[in-house]
Amino acid sequence: MDLFGFEPNFTQNILPVDGTVNYYGKVFTQQEANTYFDYLLQNIAWKNDEAVIFGKHIITKRKVAWYGDFNFEYTYSNTTKSALPWTKELMELKKICEEQTGETYNSCLLNLYHNGEEGMAWHSDGEKDLKKNGAIASLSFGAERKFAFKHKQNKQTIALSLAHGSLLVMKGTTQTHWLHRLPPTKMVAQPRINLTFRTIAR
Repeated sequence: MDLFGFEPNFTQNILPVDGTVNYYGKVFTQQEANTYFDYLLQNIAWKNDEAVIFGKHIITKRKVAWYGDFNFEYTYSNTTKSALPWTKELMELKKICEEQTGETYNSCLLNLYHNGEEGMAWHSDGEKDLKKNGAIASLSFGAERKFAFKHKQNKQTIALSLAHGSLLVMKGTTQTHWLHRLPPTKMVAQPRINLTFRTIAR
């Protein structure tokens, strides 16, 4: 099911069962979103992501960065990252997400997709480091991209378009029952930056 034409409503759960996903739509003005996008592009400590898949070391074109309250270590795809200290701007964005969602977060994983050919395969954010059933707030800046969910058992899919300056929140049992991905597309030439604010269990 595609939700490209629906009006954002953060009280509406876009998942039919087994989880909660709320799309807040744009939470920044165009100028604010542009300013944050430019800052993030130029000032975040971006590095190519790395993964070990079937024993093979992979380096992606997509770039990532990891920030947090403490020097957290976060392991996914068989690689471990240590969190950098928050910048003033990232703290501002974290506070906005907390005020909008009523949740608290202690870390942020950032992704930089240089164009539409870079994406993310089906996965769920169920790493043992994360708070179980904790909320994950996802901010999008830059190119508008399709974002999709697929139920792990019945394979039902839900897709929506994430706008520049928009906020989406995944919580409850979403990661247990649903996969999500950012499908690649040749229709997008501009970069996209995604910030996922989350809680590392201490």
